Amino acid sequence: MARSLTLRYDTINGDPCNGKSPHKENTLLITVVAVPVVIMALLACTLTVFCFCRKQDSVPSVLLGCVDLPGPKSQENCKGHIHTSDSREFTYAELVAITNNFSACIGEGGYGPVFHGQLKDGTQVAVKMHSPTSATGKGMEEFLAEVGSLTTVHHRYLVVLVGYCTDKDHLALIYEYMPNGSLYDNIQGRNAIVQTLGWRDRARIALEAAQGLDYLHTGCVLPIIHRDLKAHNILLGHDMVAKISDFGLSKSYINVAQSHISVTAAGTLGYIDPEYCVSGRLTTSSDVFSFGVVLLEIVTGEPPILPTPVHIVQRVKEKVIMGDIEAIVNRRLHCQYDFSSIWKVVDMALLCTREVSSERPTMSMVVAQLKDALALEESRVSSSTISQVGSNVDLSISWVASGR
Repeated sequence: MARSLTLRYDTINGDPCNGKSPHKENTLLITVVAVPVVIMALLACTLTVFCFCRKQDSVPSVLLGCVDLPGPKSQENCKGHIHTSDSREFTYAELVAITNNFSACIGEGGYGPVFHGQLKDGTQVAVKMHSPTSATGKGMEEFLAEVGSLTTVHHRYLVVLVGYCTDKDHLALIYEYMPNGSLYDNIQGRNAIVQTLGWRDRARIALEAAQGLDYLHTGCVLPIIHRDLKAHNILLGHDMVAKISDFGLSKSYINVAQSHISVTAAGTLGYIDPEYCVSGRLTTSSDVFSFGVVLLEIVTGEPPILPTPVHIVQRVKEKVIMGDIEAIVNRRLHCQYDFSSIWKVVDMALLCTREVSSERPTMSMVVAQLKDALALEESRVSSSTISQVGSNVDLSISWVASGR
């Protein structure tokens, strides 16, 4: 029986007797090339992240509680959060001496009492102490925010920060002393009983406060929102010049990419923007609403909320609709004012307090109208004439243009 032999072979590149496969050689080559590339990529990513973090650290952030204030003579305080050369740092022992052991309490702030004091050079100051609980967490963040803002924001109608204290658990802010108290004191409080603030002074104070708030909104690198504007936070210094206080403690920044900030409701009952209270959307218009309430206080001499549940905005609207302009004005003024001036302020106040924030004016617009109102009153005073109700008064009601 014939047998056959079949020879079978495969084509192999290279020596079939050599145990090194060309596939293994290719794998080794890829590994040798890839590893350095991966290492270089990781190093590049690490460097990028490091640079980004360094850049973020140099940006002021109230929300993070870190405030960087660059300067050639900066000194570091508060665990590296504050860098400032604009104001003086006091020790707690110095505060005890300045305030005569905290013997003269002149007010109560949201985070603690305020004491009168005097520096060695005779300068009078107000020392706002912060409660021990504010030395940590959110309280510390807001304290650092106020120091940061007050040392970098300067305007003739904003209070001046003289110094601060971060001695252990003792936090304090030292302001210029405002000897004539607050706007509230002078239109409703203790000072109002002794002497009535005339309409010219009221109109001027309203204008000065409006200019200070307008600066916070438009004159800073980043808009600053007060969040708690009220008659108590408008202080009166020498010659009754008005200055806004506590804007640093309650402020928030809005950067160029934002139209609003979402935060929990803050402020004082009666002054809070109802739209902000519901939505949590904080804008400069929230301050405008609060300022409108302040304007109505200046005109009426009444608080935002009386024992009755009707808000001051509604009370004034009802009287305007009835045409009872005289009933709106504080009786202590005894008709010693220009009625057109009064009306311009009332009209602007009702525009500021519209329910829809987009329908409210900007503070720049408020400033312009208050300048007109003050000019009218100054003209009346200089000519020594007293306008009568209904004589040459423009009572165009712009605030009801949209049906409100």
